[in-house]
Amino acid sequence: MVDRVYREDLPRLRRILQDLRSEFVRLETRTDWVGLRIDPLLRHLESLEGVLRAREFSKEFARLRRGVPMFHADLVYFRDNVKALREVLAAESRASR
Repeated sequence: MVDRVYREDLPRLRRILQDLRSEFVRLETRTDWVGLRIDPLLRHLESLEGVLRAREFSKEFARLRRGVPMFHADLVYFRDNVKALREVLAAESRASR
């Protein structure tokens, strides 16, 4: 369960963040949301994906069931940030019209 959901959601969240990055770059805003939130989130996500691909962890998932709350917390963290960034993007888009 952790393996499948985590492995599927991280790449999906990376793509969403990359799309949001492109959207924010097109807008002229007073706050640099790309540098402030998106790029740090992408670096964090890429580091987690790197750990998942690492050879030494490939066989660990069967033993990581006790870590489910931590994996879930990662996903909640990214999802909450994506939701907030979408809200900021909508507000910034309306303001720039």
